[in-house]
Amino acid sequence: MAVLTASNLGQSFGAADVFDNISVSVANDAKIGLVGPNGVGKTTLLLILAGATKPESGTIHRARNKRLGYLPQEAAQAFIGRRQSVYEEMLTVFAELREEESRLRQMEAEMVGGEVSEEFMSQYGAALEQFELLGGYEYDVRIKQVLEGLGFDEDDRGLELDHLSGGQKTRALLGRLLLEKPDLLILDEPTNHLDVAAIEWLESTLKAWEGAVLLVSHDRYFLDRVVNTIWEMSPHQIEVYRGNYSAYVNQRQERWAERQQNFEDQKERLEKELDYIRRNIAGQRTQMAKGKLSRISRELDAIQRSGMGSIQGKSWSQISNAMGGSRRRPMNVAEAAEAIKGLHRPDGSQRSFSVEMRKAQRSGKIVIRTSNLTVGYPDKPLFTAEDIELHRLECAALIGPNGTGKTTFLKTILGEVEPLAGQIRLGASVEIGYFAQAHEQLNPNNQVIDELIRHHEMLVHEARNYLAQYLFQGDDAFKLVESLSGGERGRLALAILALEGANFLLLDEPTNHLDLPAQEMLQNVLENFEGTVLLVTHDRYLVDRLATQLWLLDDGQLQVFEGTYQEYLAERERNEDLVKEAESKERDMNRQRKTEARAQEYAERKRVARLAQVEKDITELEAKLKRIGQQIQEASNGQAFEKIKNLSLEYTAVESQLERKLQEWEDLAHE
Repeated sequence: MAVLTASNLGQSFGAADVFDNISVSVANDAKIGLVGPNGVGKTTLLLILAGATKPESGTIHRARNKRLGYLPQEAAQAFIGRRQSVYEEMLTVFAELREEESRLRQMEAEMVGGEVSEEFMSQYGAALEQFELLGGYEYDVRIKQVLEGLGFDEDDRGLELDHLSGGQKTRALLGRLLLEKPDLLILDEPTNHLDVAAIEWLESTLKAWEGAVLLVSHDRYFLDRVVNTIWEMSPHQIEVYRGNYSAYVNQRQERWAERQQNFEDQKERLEKELDYIRRNIAGQRTQMAKGKLSRISRELDAIQRSGMGSIQGKSWSQISNAMGGSRRRPMNVAEAAEAIKGLHRPDGSQRSFSVEMRKAQRSGKIVIRTSNLTVGYPDKPLFTAEDIELHRLECAALIGPNGTGKTTFLKTILGEVEPLAGQIRLGASVEIGYFAQAHEQLNPNNQVIDELIRHHEMLVHEARNYLAQYLFQGDDAFKLVESLSGGERGRLALAILALEGANFLLLDEPTNHLDLPAQEMLQNVLENFEGTVLLVTHDRYLVDRLATQLWLLDDGQLQVFEGTYQEYLAERERNEDLVKEAESKERDMNRQRKTEARAQEYAERKRVARLAQVEKDITELEAKLKRIGQQIQEASNGQAFEKIKNLSLEYTAVESQLERKLQEWEDLAHE
């Protein structure tokens, strides 16, 4: 059953169409990753599906009584004017449960007062059981687990919402959504503002999520771990692939190859039909030729409109002269020939830029070696490192939380920062190429083409052709560097780096701001690079594919793990399992102690209430005995023997009741 369905959605901004004819369905337990090039409209589609924006065309149906939660890419506008703390905001999710908790406390106060009945105790027991069933004793633990998982320490939990940074607000909003447990969770780049530990925690949370999840992410490893379906978005459709991101990459290549072959067969058939038309358009078979020409015109138009092919060179309107009109004339032969000649399929090879590293001379076997190294600044030491040795053709991934000194280490290798102690030695014939995370090597006041020529002398037409490989086409080559997006700056920096002829690459977050096709292209280049790589990145997919050893930086120490990322994870998991086993035993003991304590507390409250009731019964029975005794004495004066006999029997019965009550009181008092 679908929690959400959408049919024939379309959206545009002004005269520019973003997408059209998009139809999707989200099953109740789906885990879907939405991917596609930057600018294709992924965020716009999420806004529409979440109900935050109305589509210009199409319909959306959400299943009745199903709740939806939406996390925008940036939540800087969230919580404006909210003075409550992060923790207090999380508590609002459990408002009804806390009201029930308050009602239980009131009932317990009444029980202590002694004015309770068996019916009251039964009501209390049922309410207590329901409260526990709904997680009444666990919601505070859940809040702390979510906040800790998302990187909020104890001090952060007390911060006012209005004073949080944009990244903190996004994490706080995500935390609230996870605690609310909606039936469909729509997340736009949920790993933004999270470190690796928080991302791993989110992965495990979403993998176990009982509802549906639809998310956009540039984190390929995250997609691999969380989703079981990929939606690949283009302006005209969403294609569905079963499996995680890696499965999607394999399936996509197979589909592209099959469709490319079908496309080439179709183009070959059109060319043959065009040859027939040329030979017969003015002869005896002119009507048949004209009919074929009309069909070619319609077929080419359908190819163009479906997005399955496009015309290079002139625009379609220049060729067919009829785009947008209700009546269309068929092409003439020359137009058809030009259209078929320029027909091409926009397959995966054209979705990204092309990178090829310039050949470099071979370095020595040892590329870098350190001894007794301390990295940092005179007033701020950052870390000490165990002795390192990196060999030719190896790839080391430097991993650690933000602010631990990863970029400073790269600058120390470059000689821009002196080591505080120890030394770094580069091997023979090592030529370093550096990709800076902030792209500070780029002059923001230069045009793109001038910046390339500043680093690598070449003719203007050569520079334009080269930049086109990195998607700087036409006027894009003359944009100012300062006006470029983060992804565009990254492409320009890579274009410059590729020409340096380096045999040792220092890469500081090279996939930041790159869309998935661009990340795939960069990964392919690095996999085929005939040199050595030191990689600083949060991109675990890239680390998993490239790294031969890991340099783990945390808590002022850098340690080397000789092995792949998967081997590191396996060892870490073994160590964590031992810790978890010990923690699990401790939790079980604590849970047992709490259960026993609650049982004892409940039994004690019940005992006290019963004791109060027995005391009340004893008082009433004693009063009744006294009254019967007086009645017997009065009857004795009148020698009413039958009445005395009956009163005596009643006295004996009440006396027996009193004895039982006294015994019960004594037993209760000594429990």
